[in-house]
Amino acid sequence: MSGGEPLIGVLALQGDVREHLSALRTSGARAEPVRRESELAEVDGLVVPGGESTTISRLLAMFGLLEPLRERIAGGMPAYGSCAGMILLASKVLDGREDQHQLGGLDVIVRRNAFGRQVDSFEEDLPVAGVDGGPVHAVFIRAPWVESASPEVEVLARVPGTPDVPGGDEAAGRIVAVRQGRVLATAFHPELTGDTRVHRLFVEMVTEER
Repeated sequence: MSGGEPLIGVLALQGDVREHLSALRTSGARAEPVRRESELAEVDGLVVPGGESTTISRLLAMFGLLEPLRERIAGGMPAYGSCAGMILLASKVLDGREDQHQLGGLDVIVRRNAFGRQVDSFEEDLPVAGVDGGPVHAVFIRAPWVESASPEVEVLARVPGTPDVPGGDEAAGRIVAVRQGRVLATAFHPELTGDTRVHRLFVEMVTEER
């Protein structure tokens, strides 16, 4: 975990792993899938991808990765979660299963499927703090939002109050991107758009911590 490009893992138990690997490599990192504790031990940072948060939670326990990953995040390893990854990195989840495991790292309360079902998926251009070059085209698929965040959490993006956003007035102003120290999370999927600026931000975070 030293010298050259940072090695960033993508948790490869379920979800859009291949897209994150490609975006990270385009953004100047070495990127490898992580399925085992030995692979986790080698990486400088980790992406927890979108997918189904309860399924990923269950697989983390089955593969013996839950506690090692919690320990690495608590120990300062940079982590980035998109959609389901945001849910797993939150300290508390609303509308989750009672047996769902949390990784921690973000002092936030997240609501699962906050915008509705799969048919309520949508796209929106969002200004994201820390990302230069104009708004990020954000893809929301059964997405969460951050219900509340502690003062230690930096809010990077909110949903605009537009009629095209599912949830209408209730969704307007909701938090959909955050950073707390070495942990970054978005409710949307930048890996699906070809815009690698969010991944470049994470690569910079990992590089700064090496």
